[in-house]
Amino acid sequence: MRRAMATRPDVPAFDSAHFRRVLGHFPTGVVAVSAIDGDEPVGLTVGSFTSVSLEPPMVGFFPSATSTSWPRIERAGSFVANVLAEHQANLSAVFAASGGDKFGRLGWHRGVTGAPILDGVAAWIECEVADVVPAGDHLFVLGRVLDLAVAGDPRPLVFFQGDYARLAGQ
Repeated sequence: MRRAMATRPDVPAFDSAHFRRVLGHFPTGVVAVSAIDGDEPVGLTVGSFTSVSLEPPMVGFFPSATSTSWPRIERAGSFVANVLAEHQANLSAVFAASGGDKFGRLGWHRGVTGAPILDGVAAWIECEVADVVPAGDHLFVLGRVLDLAVAGDPRPLVFFQGDYARLAGQ
């Protein structure tokens, strides 16, 4: 059951800059979502990837509603969530850019759906698109997990307060 967000007349105007500052205190992992659109690899960066369900295994992420890469991934019907490793900040920037050849010098291989699994990632999760739901200025993408593995560097790339951060220990 979907419920509409309530609007309250007694709540002051919302300050989006303050919202961004406060939520910047929550560290996020960085994921490069990739797919094959026709014969061409396509991808985007998200910091909103999450586990959703164990039974059935499902994950989700939130691309911008204005993303030019997302419609191509949706059209593919499947994707790989590549959990970027600590040393892959450059890939985060490449996949965050709009347009261009994001795969030109990258090593990758095809997963079971043909979607690109990037070399050197911490882990990858291959999914089919199960649902897409509007969520404000983003979309909620629900993916049904088809295959997954821990891949290379176990230390994930983390984004915190507007920059990349390292985890202590390990």
